[in-house]
Amino acid sequence: MKFEIKAVRTPDSVVALTFDAVDERDAKAQAGAQGYSVLTVKQKQSLREWALPRRSQFPLMLFSQELLSLMNAGLTVVDGIETLAEKESRPDSGEILKQIVAHLYEGRSLSYALQSFPAVFPPLYISTVRASEKTGDLGEALSRYIAYQSQVDVVRKKVVSASIYPLLLMGAGGLVTIFLMAYVVPRFSRLYEDMGSNLPMLSRLLLQWGKLLQSNGPLVLVALLLIAAGTVYLGTRPATRRWVMQRLWQIPAAGERMRVYQLARFYRTLGMLLRGGTPLGPALKMVSELLQPELRQHLQGAAKKITEGRSISYAMEMHGLTTPVSLRMLQVGERTGEMGEMMERIAAFYDEEMARWVEWFTRLFEPLLMALIGLVIGAIVVLMYLPIFELAGSLQ
Repeated sequence: MKFEIKAVRTPDSVVALTFDAVDERDAKAQAGAQGYSVLTVKQKQSLREWALPRRSQFPLMLFSQELLSLMNAGLTVVDGIETLAEKESRPDSGEILKQIVAHLYEGRSLSYALQSFPAVFPPLYISTVRASEKTGDLGEALSRYIAYQSQVDVVRKKVVSASIYPLLLMGAGGLVTIFLMAYVVPRFSRLYEDMGSNLPMLSRLLLQWGKLLQSNGPLVLVALLLIAAGTVYLGTRPATRRWVMQRLWQIPAAGERMRVYQLARFYRTLGMLLRGGTPLGPALKMVSELLQPELRQHLQGAAKKITEGRSISYAMEMHGLTTPVSLRMLQVGERTGEMGEMMERIAAFYDEEMARWVEWFTRLFEPLLMALIGLVIGAIVVLMYLPIFELAGSLQ
């Protein structure tokens, strides 16, 4: 990433500098190493980065898997990360790994080094590593995080793959409709010019729309491109996604499915933290960010009940964070003392329920979508040929 820095070297001169750096802290460090006192730091964005917000390109999952493999082979943490930094071909990722190694050589803990890059390593990951430092079992912590992330990715991939075919159907149907309206309908209108007002009203409207699209083709094309670009831009904005999620949350059937999905992530993450040795109070604070604002408020109420000495199952049930199945499983976890493992089983149950619902929804939605597209295209074709049918009937 490029950063623009305003800095001073002498009291009466302010200069503008540009640095390639991992983050603001790295950019300030580079400027300081050249003798400058930094005044302001601003990330420099290209047009592409402005249109599509930049996401961290650091391969966190791959880093965890490779580091675990190297540790299982007998390398220390420092040697393992140093080896990964040497083989890394991406400059940004390589610089991050080098700075982590530098922190470790200074005697810092791995969790301290990771929290220097909050855009790359989420709080959940840092907390897992920090808990493992107390027990000395970093390998087990990495294995647990890899398994957790794999399960989360499986659910996300199922949802994404289920949405690809409907999107392709809508795109193909839209293109066919535009082709009929902009190319085929105007040519039929020339055949019907002599019939004038004898045309059916719906056919006249269709032909007028076709003529309008043909006569203003460039403007219509520009408008469609602007609409597509605006849709893509708004779709990448966090505020837009939040607004859409809020609207979906208000739909009873969709809202309940989203609630189950949120609870699955909540219980899986909380279970992983508890199994890693993180106390319940801090773990609840960390996982609260995974929930929607409404459920987040419920979790705050449940956390208050737990601090007052109530059981976890009672607190979760009182604040709507359970289903009948998960409530029974929480009660079993309290009796056996395996609360972390039981929460992960609850998440697995929710994941299976979500997978069944996604499969049912796609089986129902895809035929309905195909029928709707067929009706639209069929209506256009019928309205184009309707005058010919009427003319043939009158001749008989």
